[in-house]
This record gives sequence, structure tokens and C-alpha cells, in this order.
Amino acid sequence: MRTARRGFTLIELLVVIAIIAVLIALLLPAVQAAREAARRAQCTNNLKQLALASLNYESANAVFPAQSMLVPCGTKDLTLTGLSISWIPPLLQYTEQSAIYNAMNFSQDVVYTGAAGFANSTVAVVKLSTLLCPSDNLQGAPLRQLATTGLYFGTTNYVGNYGGPGPLYPSSGTIVPNRNYRMQAADCSALGSFAFGPVTIASIVDGTSNTGLFSERLIGSSNANITRTDPEYLRGQWRSPVSAPPGSSAATVASYVNACNGVTGQNRSSNQAGEMWIGAFPLWLTWNSYNHFGPPNQVACTNPGELTYGTYSDSNLYQVGPLGSAPPNSRHSGGVNEAFADGSVHFIKSSVNLQSWWAMGTRASGEIVSGDSF
Repeated sequence: MRTARRGFTLIELLVVIAIIAVLIALLLPAVQAAREAARRAQCTNNLKQLALASLNYESANAVFPAQSMLVPCGTKDLTLTGLSISWIPPLLQYTEQSAIYNAMNFSQDVVYTGAAGFANSTVAVVKLSTLLCPSDNLQGAPLRQLATTGLYFGTTNYVGNYGGPGPLYPSSGTIVPNRNYRMQAADCSALGSFAFGPVTIASIVDGTSNTGLFSERLIGSSNANITRTDPEYLRGQWRSPVSAPPGSSAATVASYVNACNGVTGQNRSSNQAGEMWIGAFPLWLTWNSYNHFGPPNQVACTNPGELTYGTYSDSNLYQVGPLGSAPPNSRHSGGVNEAFADGSVHFIKSSVNLQSWWAMGTRASGEIVSGDSF
């Protein structure tokens, strides 16, 4: 006697498909979390390599690299017409990039406009994985074109510590400018309270394990119309509705932080952050610097109380200056990676205590930072 073979009913098939869909839905976040953990680990390793490179540089030269490599005040070389070389090129020799380092012409500025054929154009366009955080979905995106060559500058996610809040502790970090010819004689006098470099290990009296060295920032966007409701709002720079001039009280500075966090409308500029790893300007922070003003993952804001810097003053305040807030930011959930001056790397939460955050930014302000504060 033959028996009929029983198959799946349509309902049973749909139930099985539904169960598989639920399992995939449960598994997908875990896969994404694992991928982000790997990306964050790579980002941590990049910062570790830069921190160790800076310590090797300090061992060889007795100073940390300056935020911008320019000759001192009063000795302006009129043949230099472009941007300064940033803190990154001097460290390449210690990050297995000797070929790029040897191709650099350190006697020339980085010229980014004008006729083709200028110095350092060959290395300026190189994209270096050590300088890019894989969590940034715009990492390595072209932003600034190298004159009319059709090529674009290599970008960076990593930025040096310019210091604590500028109105309280100007230029008090570890990767800061030396007094240089971009600050004309009058500017050098006006900036007398700024604690410019060179910075040595001995000058970090607050302790190398308590003082920030490098952190990360999302690369700027070519979208010039970013608003606070835009998913990419952290890539922009806004103008704070309140002012915090030099010598402000801690309460005024804290009010500025709150006002910056609540700023609305359209950003002032969007593309400067990390747009070139090779270049820097001593009075503009977001290109290759960050500071300990607003907490991690807060927007960057210019400061209406910014000083006037001679011919280099930006009257419209499109660039974050030394008194503005240029916090680090990232795609990592809940905070940013930060390398400290002892070579260690820690994850700093966006909810870090503000006073502790300020203290991590200064090298010699006498604060004490406990290990459980970040």
C-alpha cells in the first residue's frame, strides 16, 4: 500500500521564513558591533603609533613637534608664501613612512594655490592609512584640490592637543605653535599670555599620564549647508551666540560651552577639519588640532571674543581660533579615543566631567586628574 508523502504547508514555510528573519535581525546588530569594535581597535592602534612616534621625536629632539613648523617672530622668510608644515610630517620617519619623510622638503611651506610645480606636491596627495580612522565613513574623501592639478590633498582624522579652554588656558597643550612669523610683531605682543611651545617632557608638570597628546575628529564635509538636524552636523563649525574673551571666569567659559551645544541654524564652515595632513596654520584649530573646551562629540564653535590677529584676523569668524572650541569627535559610540603624553590610549566618554576634561588638556596648570574620571 502506497502512502502519500507529506510536504510543508504554506503556513509552515512562512513560519520558518519568519524565524530565520528574526534570527538574522538579532544577529545583524552583533555583527555590526563586532565590525565597529575592530574599527575602533584599529583607530586606537593608529593613535598609539602616533603617540610612540612623538615620544621618539621628543627623545631625538628634546621637544614635541610643533603644531605648525614656522620660523620665529621677527625672522620672517619672505620666500615662504603658503601654509606651514604641520606636526605630522616630522613624525612620519617613526611610523614606517620613511620614504614619504625623505621626500619632504622641510625648508618650504605648503603652497595650495597658484601655479603648479610647487614644493611638496608629490607627498601632499598621499593618503596614509595610519592617519585615517576606519570608523569615519568619509575617511579619505577629497576636500581641497591641489591647485589645478586634479589631485586632492591627503586627509587626516587625527589632531593634536592645543590645550584647555583658550579663555582660561590659551595654547596650554602639548602640540602647540611656536611663536612664529605668521604672528607679526604686534601679534606676538598681543599673544603674550599664550603659553606657546616648544613643549618638552619636563614642561608637562601635570604628568604625562594626565595630559592629552592626540585625539580624533571626523573629516570635514564638502557640504557647505550643514545644519544641526543634519546627520553629519559634527563635521561643521558654528558661531557661538555668547562670547568668552581672554581672562574669562570658569563660569563664563562653562556658559559658552552650554551655548555652543545649543547652537542652531546653518554652520559657518564645513570642510576644514582634517582636509590636509601636511599643512597647518597656527591660529586655526580645526585643520590639525583639537582642544579641551567643549566635551567630546560636541560641535565646534568660533568665539565672538576672539582676539584680532593682525592681517590674519578672520572678521567673519569662519575658522575656530585659539579662543574657540574645537572638541574631538568620532563615529565610535559614546566617546572618542585619546592618546596621552605617556604613550597610552584611553577611550574618553562624551559625558566626561567638564573640569576633568579641561584638566586633561593642560600641561602645567596644576590640576589633578584621577583615573576614574574618564
